[in-house]
Order: sequence, then structure tokens, then C-alpha cells
Amino acid sequence: MPTTTPASLKGQFLTAMPGMADPNFYQTVTCICEHNENGAMGIVINRVQSSVSGQDIFEELGIEFAPGAQAIPIHIGGPVHLGEIFVLHGPPLEWEASLVITASVAMSNTRDILEAIAMNQGPRSFIISLGCAGWGPGQLEAEIKENAWLTSPIFEENIFKLPVESRWEEAVKKMGINPTLLSDTAGHA
Repeated sequence: MPTTTPASLKGQFLTAMPGMADPNFYQTVTCICEHNENGAMGIVINRVQSSVSGQDIFEELGIEFAPGAQAIPIHIGGPVHLGEIFVLHGPPLEWEASLVITASVAMSNTRDILEAIAMNQGPRSFIISLGCAGWGPGQLEAEIKENAWLTSPIFEENIFKLPVESRWEEAVKKMGINPTLLSDTAGHA
């Protein structure tokens, strides 16, 4: 008997509903980088590490960096793989192991992109994060049914240009929803 695979949420924002109890995801916006029958993986785009900077990352990896690169903010990409670095970026998308998410956004986690960013020769738009968000098979779909998340197509402005503190509200507004009117109670017809 054939099984049907649910529509992939790759290239979508996952925006936490106000009732999200998990403090790792309260008022977060996550860019879904991959979603298939094995689960989903994404990068939270609106949480910044207060104690880690670009300098810390580049020095830890022995990467030479240009003036200014030491101040690059480091995001908290999610509670999974906290010791791993992920770069969500715009063009160019062709790095060693880039995972193309949309026609204008990719995720990479290889040394070549970090070295280029450190020397101001990488993509013009990027965020560097430690960790990612992950869901097992069917877990994300179940959470969406429980009214934990809203989904919408990603828009690059929210990933790379808007202030971090306004990204959740702007993601909700872009869906045509007034954030102050959001309820955490699921409605069932």
C-alpha cells in the first residue's frame, strides 16, 4: 500500500505561536532547511548568543579574520547540535556543501564559507549560528496540528535585514495577522 508523503516545509518559516511552552522556541522564527520523511531541520533566525562573537568562532577554528569580522553576531540556531556551526546565507549559494533551500537562500556548514566570511569575501547576506532545530519523522506535523506553529514562505528580508528583536512580529504580520490578536488555542471545525 503506497504511503503519502506530506508536503515539505523546506523553504518555509516556522513561527512559534504565543502559547509555545518550550523556552527554546518561545517567539522564534525558524527557517526550515530540510523536511522529508526522516524529519525536519531548521535554523532559528531571531536569537543571538550574547556571550559568543565571530572572533570567538574564528579563533577557535584557527581562521584568520579581517578587521570588523570579530564583531559578527553569532545566533542560537536551536537546541540540537549546539557545538556545530551553521551558516544561513544568500548568494552565492555554491559553497562546498551548500544545501540550497530556495532560489536565493542556502545553508552551509563547511570551513570554506567561514574562511570567506572571516575575510569579508563571503556572501553579502548571512547569519552564523551555533546549533539547529530538529524534528523526528512526523514530529513537526504533529506540533503544527497541535497549533504550536504557523507556517509561511520565507522572505529574505526577515533573515538578513530586519533587527533580530522584530523578526517574530514581522513574520506574523507578513502572514496578514495582527500579532496582538493571536491566540494559543486551536480551533476545530
